[in-house]
Amino acid sequence: MSLLIKNGEIITADSRYKADIYVEDETITRIGHNLEVPPATEVMDASGKYVFPGFIDPHVHIYLPFMATFAKDTHQTGSIAALMGGTTTYIEMCCPNRNDDALEGYHHWKSLAEGNSACDYTFHMAVTKYDDKTEAQLREIVADGISSFKIFLSYKNFFGVDDGEMYQTLMLAKELGVITTAHCENAELVGRLQAKLLAEGKTGSAFHEPSRPVEVEAEGTGRFATFLETTGATGYVVHLSCAAALNAAMAAKMRGVPLYIESVIPHFLLDKTLAEQPGVEGAKYVMSPPLREKWNQKVLWDALAQGFIDTVGTDHCPFDVGQKALGKDAFTAIPNGIPAIEDRINLLYTYGVSRGNLGLHRFVDAASTKAAKLFGLFPRKGTIAVGSDADLVVYDPKAKGTISVRTQHVNNDYNGFEGFEIDGKPTVVTVRGKIAVREGQFVGQKGRGKLLKREPMYF
Repeated sequence: MSLLIKNGEIITADSRYKADIYVEDETITRIGHNLEVPPATEVMDASGKYVFPGFIDPHVHIYLPFMATFAKDTHQTGSIAALMGGTTTYIEMCCPNRNDDALEGYHHWKSLAEGNSACDYTFHMAVTKYDDKTEAQLREIVADGISSFKIFLSYKNFFGVDDGEMYQTLMLAKELGVITTAHCENAELVGRLQAKLLAEGKTGSAFHEPSRPVEVEAEGTGRFATFLETTGATGYVVHLSCAAALNAAMAAKMRGVPLYIESVIPHFLLDKTLAEQPGVEGAKYVMSPPLREKWNQKVLWDALAQGFIDTVGTDHCPFDVGQKALGKDAFTAIPNGIPAIEDRINLLYTYGVSRGNLGLHRFVDAASTKAAKLFGLFPRKGTIAVGSDADLVVYDPKAKGTISVRTQHVNNDYNGFEGFEIDGKPTVVTVRGKIAVREGQFVGQKGRGKLLKREPMYF
C-alpha cells in the first residue's frame, strides 16, 4: 500500500518547509502540495509535527563478546528499540578479536543480523590484527559493500592494534577509498595505570576514569591524526569524550587532516560522579572512554552546535546489572558500556534543540545526514528527497515524557538515563515506506531490515 504524509513540516540538514510526502514501493516518489493519490493510499495527517529523515546511529554494538560475557541485545530487540526512538538505520561494530579469523567473524555478524533486524543496518569492519591473510580478507569485505574499518588503540592483546598494524590498515583504506574509524586511547598507558591502581588497592569503579585519563585519550587522538596525515587516509574518531581530545582533533583538522569527530550521547549528559557511586550502581556507568568531569559537556555541546563535532552516536553496549557485577573485585573486569540506542534522539532533541543551542538543521545533520554521507549511504538515507528511501520520522515536539527502564525496549535491566525528562518524541516511524512505529507501539515487521551496501563516498 502507498502512503501519504500530509501537512507536516519537513526538516532536513539544509531545508525547512511544509509539504506532503508520497511514498510507494519503499521510495519517496513525490513531494508537494495537494498531491493526487490512488484511492487505496493510507493518508496520515502530520499537522503540528516535524517530519525528519530516518535517523542513523553510526556506532552500536548488538552482538558483542566482551570481557567473558556477551551484550544482552539481539538484533531483534536492538532494532525494535532503535525504531521506537526514531533510528531507522544503525551501523554495528563487527568486532572479531585478535584470536579470531576476520572473514569468518564478518560472516558470523552478518548471519546474526539477517532475518532478525527490523530496520536497515550495515557494519564497520574491525581490524584487530594485520597478518598475512588480513589484506585479502579486507578486500573481500569491502567488495561486499562495507565502507569503513574500525581500529582500537586500546584493549591491548584483544581488540587493539599496534602502530605498525594501524599504518598498514590506513594504507589499505586509502587505496580502497574507505574511511577508518578509531577508538583513540594509549593502550600502554592504560595498562600501566590499571596495574598501578589495582596494586594500590584501588579496585572500585571510581578508579576506571583515572586509569584512562583525558591525557590518554588526547594522545591517542593526536597519534591517530598523525598517521592519517602521513598516509593520506581519511579518519573518524569514535566516542570523543572531552575537551583535551577535542583540542587534539581540532588541531589536526586545522592542519587539513581529513578527520571527522563523533561523540556519543552519554558524554553530553552524564558525568564521572555517576561511576564513582559504590558497588554496581557505579559499575553501570563504566564505559571507555570514561565519563568525564561535568564541565566537558558544555565544550561538547558548543562544538556540536558549531559543526566541529560531526556526528552523535551511542556506542550502545547493553550489559545488565548482573554482568556489571562481574567487576565487583576489580574495575578492570566490569563490562564496558551503556544502553542508549532507544533514547539518543529524544535526549539530543530535548537537551540540544529544545533546551539548548543546537539548531534543527544541525540536529538532523549530526543524527542522520552526516553519517549517511560519511559511510556511503547518502542520498538513499539521511535526507528527504524524491528517490530516497522512505525512512521517515514524524516527530511531535509538544510531547512530554520521562525515560525509564519500565518503558524501554532494549534487552537490559537498567537505564542510565533513568528519570531524564524529554520534550518531544516520534509518533510514526517508517522503514522504506512501511510503518514500523505508531503512537508508541512497534507495528513493524521483525526481520524486514536489510544489509546496506555503500554508495559513492562523500567525504
